Amino acid sequence: MRSLLKNWNISRFLRLAIGIAVVVQGILVTDWMLITLGGLFSLMPLMNIGCGAGGTCSTRYSPKDSDHFTYKEIK
Repeated sequence: MRSLLKNWNISRFLRLAIGIAVVVQGILVTDWMLITLGGLFSLMPLMNIGCGAGGTCSTRYSPKDSDHFTYKEIK
């Protein structure tokens, strides 16, 4: 439970608010797909999973690795 209450930032609050808004809209129009999608979007910031502002989905870039290229001539 404590991990759910740590590291909250504006981006995480915004993602939660958007998820809740999608759930409410889904309830108003009685669309189960929209409710499910909003539930998923609300669950992601609550569990702190996904690509959010933490940069967990980015790849590592090392400038020194990009300096060495080997080419093979095709005849």
